[in-house]
Amino acid sequence: MALPKDPFILLSVINTKLRDFYPSLDALCEGEGENKEALEQTLNAAGFEYVEGLNQFK
Repeated sequence: MALPKDPFILLSVINTKLRDFYPSLDALCEGEGENKEALEQTLNAAGFEYVEGLNQFK
């Protein structure tokens, strides 16, 4: 999947996929072939953190 470079658009894309298609960040990364650590690092740098209980970045 070609992810957007802008962290705010990336946040929207990832949270939408988590809400609509995947039960966890691990499942999303496995299903989409993305590197979990790199994705978290990008969103963490923009001030967002994955909340497992909500299955979204906040």
